Amino acid sequence: MSLDDQKLRDLAARVERGGAPKYHEKNLEQGKLFARKRIELLLDDGSFVEDAALANAVDPELPADGVITGTGTIGGRLVAVMANDSTVKAGSWGRRTVEKILRIQETAARQRCPLFYLVDSAGARITDQIEMFPGRRGAGRIFYNEVQMSGQIPQICLLFGPSAAGGAYIPAFCDVVVMVDKNASMYLGSPRMAEMVIGEKVTLEELGGARMHCSESGCGDVLVKTEEEAIAWAKRYFAMMPQNCTETPALVAAKPPKPGQKPLEEVIPVDENKPFDMMAVIDAVIDEGSFVEIKKLWAKEILTGFARIDGRVVGIVANQPKHKGGVLFVDSADKAARFIWLCDAFNVPLLYLADVPGFMIGTVVEKQGIIRAGAKMIAAVSEATVPKLSVVVRKAYGAGLYAMCGPAFEPDACIALPRASIAVMGPSAAVNAVYYNKIQAVPEGPERDAMVKRLRDEYREDVDLVKLASEMVIDGIVPTTALRDEIARRFSRYAGKVEERPRKKHIVPPV
Repeated sequence: MSLDDQKLRDLAARVERGGAPKYHEKNLEQGKLFARKRIELLLDDGSFVEDAALANAVDPELPADGVITGTGTIGGRLVAVMANDSTVKAGSWGRRTVEKILRIQETAARQRCPLFYLVDSAGARITDQIEMFPGRRGAGRIFYNEVQMSGQIPQICLLFGPSAAGGAYIPAFCDVVVMVDKNASMYLGSPRMAEMVIGEKVTLEELGGARMHCSESGCGDVLVKTEEEAIAWAKRYFAMMPQNCTETPALVAAKPPKPGQKPLEEVIPVDENKPFDMMAVIDAVIDEGSFVEIKKLWAKEILTGFARIDGRVVGIVANQPKHKGGVLFVDSADKAARFIWLCDAFNVPLLYLADVPGFMIGTVVEKQGIIRAGAKMIAAVSEATVPKLSVVVRKAYGAGLYAMCGPAFEPDACIALPRASIAVMGPSAAVNAVYYNKIQAVPEGPERDAMVKRLRDEYREDVDLVKLASEMVIDGIVPTTALRDEIARRFSRYAGKVEERPRKKHIVPPV
């Protein structure tokens, strides 16, 4: 068929309209935007250059074959984009769909630029399975490419609708996954399939909904209410990332911390068993409004997120005493390990804020593999070569000190606030462990209480913070009011750090 300009414009208009009006209407009812509108909101005005817009153009029911791919800019920075069009056969994949996704991945790899996956897909078209599923340029190659690009370029997934069956691995291999509540989902088998195969009756939300994945499985990183909120969050995250693993995140003008905060001496209780909100410490040291939290709803006993300190991007790993006392569990170790690997991959310095009693004990967590999970976190801490600063805010006991980048794990410095304590275990536990029989031999009452107090005081003297500084276990005791300035100065000094490691392929991870 020969084309004149008008016919070409008509064809382009048909492609840009996407699927039939009824599918657009259905999306509107669900609070979903058209795929091209999502791209428009994500990218700088007029910057999108589309690839293969006429894929499958001879089939009027498959405009662009259900996926929009191309490049554009965000804040002037080059990015690649893949967006499923759910108005075209529910965003399902055919042969050309897969080929387009592969090509935009290859473009991102060649250009060494971040890749955004805007996912809203029902999965493979069974009618096209032989063409798109098993071969060398089949769907599996998408996930292979994601793994090859992992740690080389940022890969960001915005999950607006379903990501079904094998397609669920697109978000799984991304650095971060933003999920829209009530619309986004990911699952290997649908509720209908679960009932048919294993006899389990379950709703879609229970099986693979956004809230479940962001609060229970940990497969989702951020839960948002609307698509606009998802795109806005992604832009904030993107601003913290470099273009690729050979660069560092951009410096911006510094901002002071959030005003009107309580002094940290009032925020952090003297009694190490009393909870407090570690976010108050984070707010006191970071530039106001810069915290971008990762996995906020999952494993709340540890906080992970990006922020700026004096204009410099840092990754923060902080124990959260107001949730389960800040004790490390299997999920919290997994959460921290993955975040540390993410920061290290993209040259983001790491700040550890420790108030940790250690790892959880007992039969439940042992059966879950707490030793394996703890080893994974400690492995991530050990592998990181970016600038690292460990701050003992109140306490760091047992292997918790190791997991929070204690002195043996090559922090560029390990510093402490004046009331901090570092030991194998806290005074109460230590005295009970060592002197239990002697204590029990004394009748309950004032005499026993005095004995316990004396033993605890002796223990505290043995692990006195000044004594630890004298032995150079820690590199400094910092006045609480000077913590932000101390952190900012140290990260400025460590910015040019080079840390060489022995050449090898990779560790054998304890997972």
